[in-house]
Amino acid sequence: MINYIIVSAGAAIGGAARYWLSSYVYKFFPENFPYGTLIVNIIGSFVLGIIIFVFDNRELLSPNLRIFLTIGLCGGFTTFSTFSLETVNLIRNSQYLFASINILSSVILCLLVVIVIAQIFNR
Repeated sequence: MINYIIVSAGAAIGGAARYWLSSYVYKFFPENFPYGTLIVNIIGSFVLGIIIFVFDNRELLSPNLRIFLTIGLCGGFTTFSTFSLETVNLIRNSQYLFASINILSSVILCLLVVIVIAQIFNR
């Protein structure tokens, strides 16, 4: 039962942070592309890579803290469902180029930041 509480607490913090950051991004970028979700997912992937490849691989995290940070905080912060909806909306609006850019940049950049972190800290 404690794991559910730990995950819920992390997800609440991550979700609130996602909401704030994805909204804040549009003070600097136009709203015709889902920059907020893209930036949130890249940052979340980066943070997850740091958590796993820097702290967890060196056994610096307790099991409860690992669950809180990875499943809770990062899981609540990042969002595949919003990425999917925004991409479908771009397609519905015949913005095929933006939809393609969103798909490619999201997948490639999120994977790339985790790969870079893994390479840096798993030498």
